[in-house]
Amino acid sequence: MTTFDDENIEFDFFDEPETAEAPRPRRRARRERSGGPRPPAPPTGLVPLTRLVGLIALAIAIVVAFVFWVGACQGKSTHDQYASYATSVRTVAASSNALGREFASKLVAGTKQSDLESSLQQYAQQEQQEYDQAQQIRPPGPLRQIHQQLVDAIELRAKGLAALGAVVAQWTPKNTSQTVDSLASQAELLTASDVVWEQLYRIPATQQLKTQGITGVVIPGSTFVPNSELVSARSFGVLLNNLKGASTGGTPSGLHGSALVSVVANPGATALSTSTATTVKVSADLSFAATVEDSGNFQENGVVVHLTITAGSATIKRTQTIQTIAAKAQQTVSFGNFNLPTAAFGNKATVKVDVAPVPGEQNLANNTATYTVFFTLG
Repeated sequence: MTTFDDENIEFDFFDEPETAEAPRPRRRARRERSGGPRPPAPPTGLVPLTRLVGLIALAIAIVVAFVFWVGACQGKSTHDQYASYATSVRTVAASSNALGREFASKLVAGTKQSDLESSLQQYAQQEQQEYDQAQQIRPPGPLRQIHQQLVDAIELRAKGLAALGAVVAQWTPKNTSQTVDSLASQAELLTASDVVWEQLYRIPATQQLKTQGITGVVIPGSTFVPNSELVSARSFGVLLNNLKGASTGGTPSGLHGSALVSVVANPGATALSTSTATTVKVSADLSFAATVEDSGNFQENGVVVHLTITAGSATIKRTQTIQTIAAKAQQTVSFGNFNLPTAAFGNKATVKVDVAPVPGEQNLANNTATYTVFFTLG
């Protein structure tokens, strides 16, 4: 039996080199930002929520701004639509008004029967053109029914003028009384057109604009007959009497005449005198008012009044017309808008007023007056 020495026996089960521990990665030192230490970051879940809230607020702001912008555009578009409509109506009204003034002047001009008939038919055709133009205007929706009243007013004028022309064409001195009644009856269409335009069109249209909240747009008025007396039976009697004189080559019978009563400088109501020089203070609103009287026994139409200022080498002329003046009545016409030259101040000047004779007038001694004046700055 072999004996082993326990002390000499060695057991080496792990005869391997020692495993070195893996080196840890080195962290880079964070560079400090200028301005102090960085504030702590918010919790991760709040960042998306904050961004979402901001985007929602921005979207709401954009939508609100868009709504306001659309509303403003619509409001401007509506206003422009009404303004464009009023401009179109104003063109028709201005043309019809001018035709009415021409019509009034023709009635008092003392023309021949054939000339008056031709003029009335021509006026009717022009008014028919205005009627066609009025029909072509496209009003905004709320004014469509009201606009029809404008069209009706123009139609009344066209029909009235055509009817007057037809009556004048049939007139003879033997049927004067009947013709006067017919003329006055047909002329009612013209006066009715003014009522329709004002009461059934302009006033309701203006109220509709207020209801729609439209400001700054004015619906124009229109007056074809400036003075109802112009188309009265009495005026038509004078008209036919003048036509009779013109057609026979004679003059109207009876006493006819016009007289200059007085001339006053305004402002200040300074009466001019034919015997002594008058000092007239000149201001921006300088005007002269001439009073004329019908000195005959009949109504007169279309009485023309002239005013002439002579100052040195400068001459200024003005003309006014009295449409209708009754027998023994007085009317005043005003002359203004003067731009006096420098030579007119401090030197003697003259103001002459002349009333043109009416048909059949014999006495012209009281139709004219010349006044000596000195113009001074007021």
